[in-house]
Amino acid sequence: MQKLIYVCDDEENIRELIRSYLLRESYRVETFENGEELLKAFSIKEPDMMVLDIMLSGISGLDICRELRKTSEVPIILVSARDDTFDKVLGLELGCDDYIAKTFSPRELVARIKTIFRRVREPDPSEEATEPKTRDIHIKDITIKCSERVVYEGGTPLDFTMKEYDLFVFLASNKNMVFNRDQLLTAVWGQDFFGDSRSVDDLVKRIRKKLAGVDSELRITTVWGYGYKISI
Repeated sequence: MQKLIYVCDDEENIRELIRSYLLRESYRVETFENGEELLKAFSIKEPDMMVLDIMLSGISGLDICRELRKTSEVPIILVSARDDTFDKVLGLELGCDDYIAKTFSPRELVARIKTIFRRVREPDPSEEATEPKTRDIHIKDITIKCSERVVYEGGTPLDFTMKEYDLFVFLASNKNMVFNRDQLLTAVWGQDFFGDSRSVDDLVKRIRKKLAGVDSELRITTVWGYGYKISI
């Protein structure tokens, strides 16, 4: 069956350009001018992927991504007119699967879409380091309810974004093991991710801040010149 892709951008020429290239690749495509139209369509039928502009009028692409990630794992590619590191990192933290500036070539976008579909269809878990899907993890004063995807300090739930959770669970599942930034990028975003190591550093910084905010005993340790680990 043909994959269905939703494209949301307030610039008609961008919508039509993306649509034309995706149709050539035999995808089904529906386009939307604003986030309200997109969310209405999403409530009726969930697509196989979304290409979403950040700078939409009304509800922004980042807000849409944040809202959808409460209930859905649909792959999302964020598109922005600004090649801004903050927007990129925030989007990735909120759970988008890729980020691309509007200077992109349509062929590059198609390549990234195919890469994400391949990653979703053919997961490649590491044989040496795994993330449990259902069992709870207990480390010091932290409990991770994997079935709920919630991190608790004592009985208090911590407000982790999707990618913060994924990184934290990966490190907690492989405690005392050191991982470099490339390994963590692969663990959280997949082997074919196009991003850079700053995404990992920013996630670690935010997780540390949230742990410190509740006076948690657990720490993510920096191994200088290499990467990060959780030690017990």
